[in-house]
Formats: sequence, structure tokens, C-alpha cells
Amino acid sequence: MPRFRLVIPALAGLLALAACSGEENTAAAKKDAPAVETTAANTPIAGTKATGTSRKAPPVPLGSGFDFYVLSLSWSPSWCLDNDPSGRSMQCDPDNKHGFIVHGLWPQNSKGYPEFCRTRDPDRVPDALGRTLFDIMPSMGLIGHEWRKHGSCSGLSQKDYFTVVRAAREKLVIPPALQSVASDQRTSAAQIETALTSANPGLRTDALAVTCTSGRVDEVRICFNRDLSFRACEEIDRGGCKVKSLSLPATP
Repeated sequence: MPRFRLVIPALAGLLALAACSGEENTAAAKKDAPAVETTAANTPIAGTKATGTSRKAPPVPLGSGFDFYVLSLSWSPSWCLDNDPSGRSMQCDPDNKHGFIVHGLWPQNSKGYPEFCRTRDPDRVPDALGRTLFDIMPSMGLIGHEWRKHGSCSGLSQKDYFTVVRAAREKLVIPPALQSVASDQRTSAAQIETALTSANPGLRTDALAVTCTSGRVDEVRICFNRDLSFRACEEIDRGGCKVKSLSLPATP
């Protein structure tokens, strides 16, 4: 892979106030949440402010040889519809009910990115290490591929790279309305961005992008400095989905 009715009622009104303005391909269409259908079985998702006591995360190993990271989170139901509709793989098994999973943590430069770099670590990721990641990356094939193509360019060992992968995923708060979806929803890239920025203080819309494939939500990509602080990333932001209405397939 290269890469509701469950909605919080108290928050549903937040994004229902947003209205589409401007042309589909303008920057305003991305920054302002467009209106979507709101039938009983098709309520738009809503963001929520992060709650609870914040605690300072321990420092992470610092990579080298690149400018910043892109954390790519794949909406697993979309991927499974295209690649494993029978649910035979661990990722797509209906009993696992995955929403967003880590596709990868990609070393990125201001223009372009390195890939398949030489490293002293082996190409293969040991099972003992890979299995510790199954809660966020439920596939040894995916884990191995991401190490070879991207992790090898981080300037980190396998262990340290995957430590940073987990830390980046744990840094991002996924609002409840984007964790589990009981039925297929209609949404938009702007709504998803608003939900994420509302739940993550310091995260701005110019630091992330929502991608789409075949009219469905595909991935969310968030940009981090090497210390995992959020940062703007024009090239990634510019590549976000411009489709106004998207399908968010239900989790199994």
C-alpha cells in the first residue's frame, strides 16, 4: 500500500456554519469549510478542542539530511475498498476496525524528498520490532517498505526511526468524529482540516493537506520539524484535494 452514524452532536453545529466561497481551485475553497449534505444518515463531521492535562513529550531522536517530516495517515477503509475488499489482510480484517493508520513518516525537503538511501541497517525490519507497531501500522509489508524508502533517509537507525514514527503519531490528536465512522459520510477536505486544527493547538491549515482518490478521502498529511513541532509546508499544502464533497467510507 503506498501509502458515522457516529458524530459528536454537541459539535456538529460548528462546521455546519461554514459555507463554500470562491472557485473550487482557489485557496479560499480550501481554507473555508464548504457546506455538505446533512441528511440524518449523512451528518458532516465536526472538530473538537483537545481536552485534558497536557504533558511535555520526551525528546525524540533527531534525524539529519533533510528539512522536515511529513506524517502520512491513510484512511484505511478507503485503501481496503481498492486493495482488499474481501478483508483478508490484517489491516482490512473487519474485526480490526481501523480508521487512520500510519502510512509513513517521510523525510522531506523544501523541494522534493530523498528516498531509498544507503544505511548501515538492514533492509528487513525484524518481526520483533515491526510487531510493536501493529497498533498504528498493521502490516509488516508496509513497515518494511516505509523503512527502505523513507526511514533509510532519516539519518536514524531502524529503532530510532520507528521511535520517531510513534512519537509523531502520538503528537497528533485525532478527534473522536474521525476515529470511528459507523456509516459512510459526506465531508470535505476543509472540514477535516478544521477538525484537526481545532483538536491540535499550534497546527494550522498550511501545515497539512487532505488527499483524495476516486472521490474518497485518501490520506491526511501533516508536516513536522525534526523535533516534531508543527510547521508550515507550502508544497504539501498545495497538493491537497480540491474536490468539494468527498466520501468518508465507514470503518468496518
